[in-house]
Amino acid sequence: MYKKSLGEKLFDGSNYFLLSLLVVCTLYPFIYVLMASVSNPTFVLQYRGLLLWPRGFTLDAYKYVFENPMIITGYRNTLFYVFAGTALNLLLTALGAYALSRRYLLGGTTVMILIVFTMFFSGGLIPTYLNVRNLGLLDSPMAILFPSAINTFNLIVMRTAFRAVPESMEESAKIDGANDYIVLFRIFIPLTFPVFAVILLFYLVQHWNSWFPALIYLRSRELFPIQLILREILIASDTSQMTSGNVGQLDQMPIGETIKYATIIIVTLPIICVYPFLQKYFAKGIMVGAVKE
Repeated sequence: MYKKSLGEKLFDGSNYFLLSLLVVCTLYPFIYVLMASVSNPTFVLQYRGLLLWPRGFTLDAYKYVFENPMIITGYRNTLFYVFAGTALNLLLTALGAYALSRRYLLGGTTVMILIVFTMFFSGGLIPTYLNVRNLGLLDSPMAILFPSAINTFNLIVMRTAFRAVPESMEESAKIDGANDYIVLFRIFIPLTFPVFAVILLFYLVQHWNSWFPALIYLRSRELFPIQLILREILIASDTSQMTSGNVGQLDQMPIGETIKYATIIIVTLPIICVYPFLQKYFAKGIMVGAVKE
């Protein structure tokens, strides 16, 4: 049985303390927003101090949010952008990474240098906007999906993972009559699934949190994602306009403040629920290419 020295015990205790403090600092803002969203709006504005439980429990803020037709429309649009965009991202990233991972690809090094160059230098906002406009993508869902179809960093990570697969497996599969698509989807992706799952999560979070491209390229409110609707709610200064005439005594309450908190919870909760199912792949995914034998 190994017995830790005093220095090691102090070191472990310091780590536990710092990590616990970090957990508290990270978790409390979410707890505060959650408790404020189900509290009486008057109490929320008047209360000072830690908010660890609801003050005057009420779900009126959530009722207001779901009565707003733009919330439902924004959710529907966001789900489309997330699923369609992620599927497009994964398909193109996998195809590009597979081609660039083959050492026999003619000019592969040159293409890779040009791709890496785009990580450090871009055309800028105005040239990108003009490009999207000239392609006829303005005010359409394609303006959200196509400009961000491939993330350079994710492409490099997946390429590195594919290069770690022994070439003998590809050669044996092709001897048995498999083409490149079968090799990619039945051999490479299953063998590098931890990396694939991590990149899947990266793209999901990217699309779920994205609001700036929609602000730039979309004009029709029917196409707005939920994040853009959330932005409008958060920057609204006149909270009294958020109340309607059919809520009785709530007309006199500053319910707009709790509406903001409720909207934040509704928007962030789905992506938080996804994390636990993919978190186990992170440790495996980030170790790809770390050890060379």
